Amino acid sequence: MTNQELQQLVEQISVEQFGQPFEHQATFNTRLRTTGGRYLLATHDIEINPLMLTAFDLNNLIGIIKHELVHYHLHTRHLPHMHRDKNFKQLLKQVDGLRYAPTVTKPQKTQKYWIYVCENGHKIYRQRRINTTRFVCGDCKTALKLARYGYLNNN
Repeated sequence: MTNQELQQLVEQISVEQFGQPFEHQATFNTRLRTTGGRYLLATHDIEINPLMLTAFDLNNLIGIIKHELVHYHLHTRHLPHMHRDKNFKQLLKQVDGLRYAPTVTKPQKTQKYWIYVCENGHKIYRQRRINTTRFVCGDCKTALKLARYGYLNNN
């Protein structure tokens, strides 16, 4: 879906659900990470997270658009438009918009690790590399040797 198709979808939903036109810009913003979309108070524009379309179905995208349009229409009518306001909650329920955006699972980060083994066989797991000529095993005070270097998956 392109920005033009998104603009047409937002305009169509605005007229069908709210009975008023959407006269500003709706665009995808790839920098959004933790939200489904945002309504910009200064410019009255709406930005949508493109992951909401690729990771989820069209119904979630429409729910997020309705949520942002509730902000838009309440703000342009000079009514309370924040999440905690009664007008916002009522209008959002009336148009069947999403209260919260679904969470997008982030790719797992891989973390480097070094395994050192001393002369007596004690293993030491490290996140940072150490100078083996300077440091010794903490248990038996013998010399360390790099045994393995790899990656761990963090959840």
